[in-house]
Amino acid sequence: MNAPPFAPAANPRKTTGVRKLGLVDIAALQAAVLANPEDVWAAENASKPNRFEVLDATSHIVFRFIDSPRDWRSSHDRAAWPEWRGLLEPVLAQAVGDYGYARGVFPRVMLARMRPGGVIHPHIDANPAAKWPHKIHVPLSTNPQVVSFFGGAEHLFPPGEAVEVNNLGPHWVRNDGETDRVHLIFEYYDADQPEPSWLEPFLLAGAAR
Repeated sequence: MNAPPFAPAANPRKTTGVRKLGLVDIAALQAAVLANPEDVWAAENASKPNRFEVLDATSHIVFRFIDSPRDWRSSHDRAAWPEWRGLLEPVLAQAVGDYGYARGVFPRVMLARMRPGGVIHPHIDANPAAKWPHKIHVPLSTNPQVVSFFGGAEHLFPPGEAVEVNNLGPHWVRNDGETDRVHLIFEYYDADQPEPSWLEPFLLAGAAR
């Protein structure tokens, strides 16, 4: 009899719904995003590594990304990071202040822009590297008709309010308004937290295939 598929357990520190992290100062980043030329959006979106069908026409500028979908511990800066770093780091630091991690790591950092009428289809973040880090959104531009579904309920996220969301349960987003929805989306984990016991056996099993 074949063994059942191995299902890595989630980090118990992750929210199972929505965790509000408080207001952050987005003014400088928001202004830079609004002034960002269309050709830059197009070029960055064309080269993005996160090409998932559920994202539909949502466009991205990816600043940091994981090296493998199996392991959150190894990530890299992408081409846009040096230019945007000074704007991003203060927002990232404010958003994660409540966690109190002495050695926090940001394996994935990106901007996501959804045009009016856009949709992100229902899905879960299924790759193993999504099991451990917190998934955090900071809305930069939105409207009252942007509806986000996380943790079994619909939410309206106002600009500047950082929230951790449950990316391991079904979630979706719909923009029924007339303006763009732009979020800073990133992952965050504690480098000092003991790694899960399943991680190394899981990686070794994958390497042996």
